[in-house]
Amino acid sequence: MAIRRTVSLAAMMLAMGSVPAFADMDAAKKWIDSEFQPSALSKDEQIKEMEWFVKAAEPFKGMEVNVLSETIPTHEYESKVLTKAFEEITGIKVNHQLLGEGEVVQAVQTQMQTNRSLYDGYVNDSDLIGTHSRLQSAVNLTDFMAGDGKDVTSPTLDIDDFMGKSFTTGPDGKLWQLPDQQFANLYWFRKDWFDRKDLQEKFKAKYGYYLGVPVNWSAYEDIAEFFSKDVKEIDGVQIYGHMDYGKRAPDLGWRMTDAWLSMAGAGSKGLPNGCPIDEWGIRMEEGSCNPAGASVSRGGETNGPASVYAIAKWDEWLRNYAPPGAADYDFYQSLPALSQGNVAQQIFWYTAFTASMVAPKADGNNTVDDSGTPL
Repeated sequence: MAIRRTVSLAAMMLAMGSVPAFADMDAAKKWIDSEFQPSALSKDEQIKEMEWFVKAAEPFKGMEVNVLSETIPTHEYESKVLTKAFEEITGIKVNHQLLGEGEVVQAVQTQMQTNRSLYDGYVNDSDLIGTHSRLQSAVNLTDFMAGDGKDVTSPTLDIDDFMGKSFTTGPDGKLWQLPDQQFANLYWFRKDWFDRKDLQEKFKAKYGYYLGVPVNWSAYEDIAEFFSKDVKEIDGVQIYGHMDYGKRAPDLGWRMTDAWLSMAGAGSKGLPNGCPIDEWGIRMEEGSCNPAGASVSRGGETNGPASVYAIAKWDEWLRNYAPPGAADYDFYQSLPALSQGNVAQQIFWYTAFTASMVAPKADGNNTVDDSGTPL
């Protein structure tokens, strides 16, 4: 598993207006019982935490906060459900707008460049951590929680319990963003097909080893070729051994740079990123996060052998083993295409979209059975 990026909340300049709202513990208890289960906390612990929220929010009742994030299932839940819960519990209204990834980045850049408050907070990629740290345009959460924001920082907040905190900590050692969700890179496959004895034997006869989860790129390619060129059809449906996307769009950029190059060996070892060469193949200046060069001639690896191999394989597999039209999909179009159930595997899959693959069969998801269990 490789970490692509941590998407997190960066607090920008505050601009709050007033709107009527009400907060009480009855609302908190309702949400605890109806939505906030299961929980790592007992209900008594949840109630105590909610009591703190209600009390801490009293000076801010009627305020309105504007937040922007990209349109993915995690943030749709936050926008539709959590904002409603937060308003009923605290009396603070949150307008959580959803836009495309490129539009979110553009809004962040515009706000930083103009110093004009477009949104109070952004759920944005931690790739911007260096920008926030250098420009000082976002709220430094480490200092804020210890200083001006101490009274509104939950006493039960455990920063060390967040996954990906290292990705949202700047080179100055300060926490600039609070991890919200992560794009952990996974391998996805049709286990029901891989478990079929007839396919296992046929695969073994051709490649000399049994069909199973691949442990290297060569095995992945064997499986892609096997399903696309040898099996070809299952239950009367033409099937393919690979899925990807190739439409020119912002998400194609991070398809290449966010872990794909480093998965092929382009970056140095290190956490949260390789050092001195990060996962994008960019060499960093010693002792800082300032880029020194991306090309091999400048000490980087973006056009090095591993990067060339990674991009060549992306192109080759997309052309030879993916469904027709995949090269014209962007990331968001590839999701419903994969849920048709005619693809055997995908090497590059993000946990943020796992929920989409366990959606009801009635919604057109053919990767689950009638009971909703993944095939």
